[in-house]
Amino acid sequence: MSNSLEPVSDGEDTRTTRKLRYRRIIVKLGSALLTSGGSRLDLALMASLAEQIARLRRDGAEVIVVTSGAMAVGRHRLDIRVDRKETTFRQVLAAVGQSHLMHAYDQIFAEHDIIVAQTLLTRRDLADRLGYLNARNTLLSLLEHRVLPVVNENDVVAVEEIEGAKIGDNDNLSALVANLVDADLLAILSDIDGLYTADPNVDPDASLIRRVERIDASIEAMAGSGHGPGIGGMVTKIQAARLATASSTDVVITSGHESDVIGRLAQGEAIGTLFPAQVDRMESRKRWMLAGLSLRGSVLIDDGAVQAVVGQRRSLLPAGVREVQGVFQRGDVVTICDSDGRRIALGIVNYSAEETERICGLRSERIEEVLGYQYGSEVVHRNNLVAL
Repeated sequence: MSNSLEPVSDGEDTRTTRKLRYRRIIVKLGSALLTSGGSRLDLALMASLAEQIARLRRDGAEVIVVTSGAMAVGRHRLDIRVDRKETTFRQVLAAVGQSHLMHAYDQIFAEHDIIVAQTLLTRRDLADRLGYLNARNTLLSLLEHRVLPVVNENDVVAVEEIEGAKIGDNDNLSALVANLVDADLLAILSDIDGLYTADPNVDPDASLIRRVERIDASIEAMAGSGHGPGIGGMVTKIQAARLATASSTDVVITSGHESDVIGRLAQGEAIGTLFPAQVDRMESRKRWMLAGLSLRGSVLIDDGAVQAVVGQRRSLLPAGVREVQGVFQRGDVVTICDSDGRRIALGIVNYSAEETERICGLRSERIEEVLGYQYGSEVVHRNNLVAL
């Protein structure tokens, strides 16, 4: 859901800051937007979007970019004008275009002293619980280090994500990323102002829908079909909105050509079509943990750790663990209990039951000494924990 944010200093220029409605924002940039409907990247537009994101970060927000455009760029670089559907051809376009696309992002954001990190994902990565946990921890760590993640699908190897364009669209990927990092806002930016009652390209009476409280059959019927150089259209944007709003994220679909669109959206200004979140953050996280993965075991923690986890919403460190019960692996959901065995929280563990037993009661600095490696200083990170 929406969070208010007081601007904070993180070492960047904070001389002019704005009070934001949203703190953690996913910005999805479509192919039609990045190429302005043409055959090559619109570098001037990309520079404008980068400037908006840079200022938003100075205001204290966290931003992740989900980008399309690799295949469009690859087509231009290879000077191929015919449209071929075979998978290997599209993989060639993605392989050629991805490096050029990231080079453009790297250069443009370097003008603002922002380091970018390429993050390639597939749906298979996120379906696997360890892959999900690794991707989540990586993205959150990048944000903590003030690095800007630039996420794209790994089209070069993800065959099923390309064929038929049924699940291989970055609209739905952006919704999965929003769920992955508990984003407050997903801004899907394209070359269209939002959801219309009909196709505005053919119906002069079509009107823009400013707010959609619930996505139902009538809303889906308005979505129409895809257009432009990308493989996603309004249909996939509505699918993404359905997924993200069910995971406690507000969604806006609008044009990336609007002046200062990202900053204005972050402040809560009504632009395009808003899809408000359908659940609050706590309800969404509880439901995901209870329904998404089976409970594998439990850990008993001391009174100090109970206060940290429940009272202060902090991570569970090995020093606070007193006993391990059951068998679980890294990435499983476990029950966290107080010293009397009462359930106080659920969490996704960074360590297996055997590993947790070996490090319980120890300071985090000793994890690598005891295990010979470490997956983080926490048994359960606060972002993977829900108090009951």
